[in-house]
Order: sequence, then C-alpha cells, then structure tokens
Amino acid sequence: MDILDQITQARPTFSKGQKRIADFITAHTDKAAFMTAAKMGATVGVSESTVVRFAYELGFEGYPELSRSLQQIIKTQLTSVQRISVTRDRIGDGDVLEKVLSYDMDKIRRTLEETSRVDFHAAAQAIAAARNIYVIGDRSANALARSIDYYFSLMFDNVRLLHTSSTSELYEQMFRISPDDVLIGISFPRYSTLTVRACRFAADAGATVVAVTDGANSPLAKLANYILAARSDMTSFVDALVAPFSLVNALIVAVGLLKEDEVTATFEKLEKIWSEYEVYQGTVKSESGK
Repeated sequence: MDILDQITQARPTFSKGQKRIADFITAHTDKAAFMTAAKMGATVGVSESTVVRFAYELGFEGYPELSRSLQQIIKTQLTSVQRISVTRDRIGDGDVLEKVLSYDMDKIRRTLEETSRVDFHAAAQAIAAARNIYVIGDRSANALARSIDYYFSLMFDNVRLLHTSSTSELYEQMFRISPDDVLIGISFPRYSTLTVRACRFAADAGATVVAVTDGANSPLAKLANYILAARSDMTSFVDALVAPFSLVNALIVAVGLLKEDEVTATFEKLEKIWSEYEVYQGTVKSESGK
C-alpha cells in the first residue's frame, strides 16, 4: 500500500485540520511533495505543527520522510508535461542556473552519504572478476551505460552493451549469460521496463546483478545482488543524472584499480596507437610513424 492509499484509508480517523492536509495531498500530490511543512500548513490553513503531527500519525519519523515518500510516487508516475509544471512551482522566477546546479550538488552530497560502501566495493570486485560484463541503460540512462561501455571496452575485451527496443532481441543478446557473468543495470524514475526485464533475466540465469538506481524501492533493487544508490531528480522534462554519473565514474575507477597492471598495459598500447595516428590534438607521432 502506497502513502496515498494509506492516507485514504486513515482519513476517517483524522481531525478536521488533518483531513484538510490529506485532501490537499491526494488532490495535489505533485505540489505537496516539494512543499515544506510550513508552506503546506499555510496553503491549507493549518499550523506547521499540525502538518508535522500528520506525518507522525501516518507512522513517519517526521515530515521530511513523508515528503520523500510523496516524491518517490510522483517521480515514477508524472509525465514529462506534468514535470514541467512541477518544475515551475519549484524554481519559480528564480535563477534557473543557480537552482539547478544547487540541486545537483545536493544530490551528489546525499549520494556520497547514502551509498553503501560494502555494495560498492563488492560490485567492483564482481565486475573485475566477471567472465563477461553486460551493461544496459535505456532511455536517458543510455548515456550512463555508454560511458561504462566506452571505458570498460578500452580496459577489457569482455564487455557487451545491450541496445535494443525489442524484448525478444534483448533476450537474444543475453541468452548466453551465466553465473560467471555480471549485468550492470541502470535505471531511474520513470523506470525502464526493458531494463527491469534484463535484470530479471540475468538474475534467473544466476548472473550477478549490479543495480545503479535511486534506492531500495526501485524495481531493479529487488533483483540485484548489489545496489549502487544515487540520488536523481527531475529537472522539468530533463532527468538530473549528475550524481549517477559521478557514481558510475567512481565505479569505473574502482574496477580499474583492481585490475591496475592489466589496465596499465592496455593503456600503454593505446597511447602508442593514439600517438601514431594523431587521435588527439598536440600529440607527437612515435618514431615508427615518422
């Protein structure tokens, strides 16, 4: 039962003021999710303390926990058009650049505080030891998947980026996955059905599943051996993925350090090729290329 169902069922037991809060939340969840207790109280005509007591009445440890629960609901349900409206309410006529970057900095800070170090290091070790590394990230998360694929493909020869819009093609790309393999599944609200199916297929095959997602309530988390939780947010119709990108970068570095000798040898070869063919501006050809 989600929080809105819980509020509906408990409504007959609420006081008059609490019923006004309940009615506002159920009718305007997208707005209520990002209000402070003081603002919600002023909006519905009750005191801030009444709003806080309302959260306690529902079993939350405080109003911030209730707010996060509401935000989780709307992140998974709002359309892109509805997101634009929510963003207007959050940012208003303020400095868009300052507010968006401030939100991003806050998400990185909270990701650093909340991500499990145990899961992070175990995931890196599993990836480093894997026979094959499968990576999937659909929709906006595809940028994260491609970043992992780019660096891991330079480092190793056993990386497979899953890319398809067809469920049947997805399974065809994965049908050889085994317990010796790892799947890195990446998805944030609104969660990709294709990515969830890939994680389920990998889990059923006994492979290790590493979920890069927004937390334990994600459908990916329920299928994963290791959860790498990163704070995401919605900035209008744009998914704010700065914190997930930082987490992915850290994962790539961690795996590289575990395979340092192998990775160093690989990049020494690559540097010679890049220099020989002047891949980067300002590089000097090796003697063999003169």
